[in-house]
This record gives sequence, structure tokens and C-alpha cells, in this order.
Amino acid sequence: MNQTKPIDLYYWPTPNGWKITIMLEELGVPYNVHYINIGKGDQFKPEFLTFSPNNKMPAIIDPEGPDGKPISVFESGAILQYLGRKFGRFYPTDERARVDVDQWLFWQMGGFGPMLGQFHHFSIYAPEKLPYAITRYTNEAHRLYGVLNKQLEGRDYVAGDYSIADMAIIGWAKLWERHEVTEKEIPNVVAWVNRLLARPAVAKGLAVKSEEPPVNLAEDKEAQKVLFNQRAR
Repeated sequence: MNQTKPIDLYYWPTPNGWKITIMLEELGVPYNVHYINIGKGDQFKPEFLTFSPNNKMPAIIDPEGPDGKPISVFESGAILQYLGRKFGRFYPTDERARVDVDQWLFWQMGGFGPMLGQFHHFSIYAPEKLPYAITRYTNEAHRLYGVLNKQLEGRDYVAGDYSIADMAIIGWAKLWERHEVTEKEIPNVVAWVNRLLARPAVAKGLAVKSEEPPVNLAEDKEAQKVLFNQRAR
């Protein structure tokens, strides 16, 4: 399927935003980036809430949706599935293969992303360092990386062929050193991360930066809260 009009992407460069830039780059379809500065609260603006009611980015508006009519989609996992179905790529049509991809997509959406977000918050951003919380989410980070490492044993990609599941996970997993795991613990994950980062479309998707200077989290406590709430999914 050809895309004649650009897809509008509402985005900020975080692991959730990268999922969609990677997918769009892999598809090679035209898109326009609209930066939603989550440090400044752009995600709460009424015009954004009309199509992203949970005040989260990313979101897209496809001017060439079903029946040729525009459609908006929010939630990164739903966007990946929509684009995969529309263009018939990176999302299997065979039901067994699709279930396998969906399992790992929702593993990321429900566990890997949110739990690593909690790790970031309590270990890095929280003004008060709570040993119980830090230990809890450090242990959970190790557990989740272990699950991913086992899944990648003998596999090049998470769920058979390269898919939206890999795109959903890579933005978080590429930060593995920040999550206090070692290459010795997760050799399969590290090899997979390097494999994905070598893909030109992944590199281009991760390189989509904001047009505004980053928020200084060390000085802006309110921005810390906003950024944590956005990332922890």
C-alpha cells in the first residue's frame, strides 16, 4: 500500500516515541513530526487531548485511514498494530505468528516499559531515595531482562521474524547498562540490541530529536514528575 499524504506523528524522543519513528522509518512512508514537549506539559493541551485523551504521546493522525478517511490512534502498541495491519509488514497475518508477536508486544507494554520506568524514577529521579523501592524495581529489572535473554536464546528476533515486538522493546533495552545489568547476565539481549541498532531504519528512528532544548531534570522537579509519568509505560 502506498501512502500519498504524510502521517502526522505527535512525538517526544523517549522509548515510547521511538517505537513509532522506528516503525515509520522501516515502512518508508512519509510522516510529519509534531513535537509534544512533555516537560512543558504539551500533552495536556486541549487540542492534543481531542485525539489522545489519556494525555500521553505518541499519537498519530493518518489522513488516509480506513475507507480513505482520516483516523487518529493513540497508545504506542495500538499504533504499531494499526500500521502493521495497514501496510502488511512487520506484523504477521498468520494467527499463530501474530499471537506470538502480540504476547511480546504486550509484555513490553505491561511490564518491561513500566517496570523500567519505576526503576528510573526511584533510582534516578526521586528526590528521596527509598531503599525498598530501589531494591524492588532493581530486582524486577533483572528478572525482566532475564526473561528477554531466555527468549532470545537461539533467536535473532524476539518473536520469529523481525516485527513490531522488537521495535517496541529496543528503545528500553538499549539502555541496559543504565539498568544495572551486565553483559555477562544478558549476552543474548546485548547481541540482539546491537543487531537492531545496525539496522539503518532503527538508527534513523532513534535519531529523531526534539527541536527544543531538553528539560533540565536536575533543576526542574515538576518536569521530573511529568517525564516519569510519561515514560513509565
